[in-house]
Amino acid sequence: MNITIYDVAREANVSMATVSRVVNGNPNVKPVTRKKVLDVIERLGYRPNAVARGLASKKTTTVGVIIPDISSMFFAELARGIEDIATMYKYNIILSNSDQNKDKELHLLNTMLGKQVDGIVFMGGNITQEHVEEFKKSPVPIVLAGSIEESGTMPSVNIDYEESTYDAVLEFVEKGHTDIAFATGPLQEPINGEKKLKGYKRALEQAEIPYREDFVVEGDYTYDSGIEAFEKLLEGPVKPTAIFVGTDEMALGVIHGAEDRGFNIPNDFEIISSDNTRLALMVRPQLTTVVQPLYDIGAVAMRLLTKYMNKESVEEQIVVLPHRIEHRQSTK
Repeated sequence: MNITIYDVAREANVSMATVSRVVNGNPNVKPVTRKKVLDVIERLGYRPNAVARGLASKKTTTVGVIIPDISSMFFAELARGIEDIATMYKYNIILSNSDQNKDKELHLLNTMLGKQVDGIVFMGGNITQEHVEEFKKSPVPIVLAGSIEESGTMPSVNIDYEESTYDAVLEFVEKGHTDIAFATGPLQEPINGEKKLKGYKRALEQAEIPYREDFVVEGDYTYDSGIEAFEKLLEGPVKPTAIFVGTDEMALGVIHGAEDRGFNIPNDFEIISSDNTRLALMVRPQLTTVVQPLYDIGAVAMRLLTKYMNKESVEEQIVVLPHRIEHRQSTK
């Protein structure tokens, strides 16, 4: 039988308002009365109805998280940071997978709002104007994590993707490489097509190395697309000697594609990846990577959301976390 607040009030011989005050930690209850109510709650096994409490307080202590691909180590690590901070601040998480599909992202956004969440953490590769318009209509705060929106109107947490790519390519330049390729995720996504590509071009321009379109190969973040990217790079008139790869999973594909062809990493090709997920340590040779603090991005995004939900002051709504390069065996 479903035990209600009415049952507890009747059994404890108090009003439902008194039971509600005890459940919600209100100090204006006599210690003797509080103990009596808590004893009845334990004996009956009463569990407060979160939906009913939400309707009364206009808060559900629930946060929606929209994520492109929960099977990806990249997004799983981000989600872990979000979940840990949510738990610390006593919020529950509703996690939904969008499959990087715009229509599904917008549908999930409205579904989350229909569930009366108090806030949303959104992750998506391509934030369109349609997304922004929907975000602005939201009655609850929304924070982007590991995602950028060009106008800068949405709160977000990221690293400097342009600068991190510039740093990686500059390392190749300083080692004497002039044939440097760039294998990346979809170029329609601003992080790849604008930020990372801009950093790649800037490093080449500074070194007075001509930009070659055939040295920029687009994939879809997957291992298989990394293998395909390497094959495309071999088809060009000039073979690169260094490759910056946009994600660790794609970099595994690049390494294995090269080894299947009889090449040696790093002697024939030096490789720097991005993200520093656990995959970077699972491959041999281990990957030199741009370290993107994935857990911290998720954690900071969730903390930023709690500030908005609780009407705390926010000094910076665009948060850029530091990056660095972790040197391992895929470079000399």
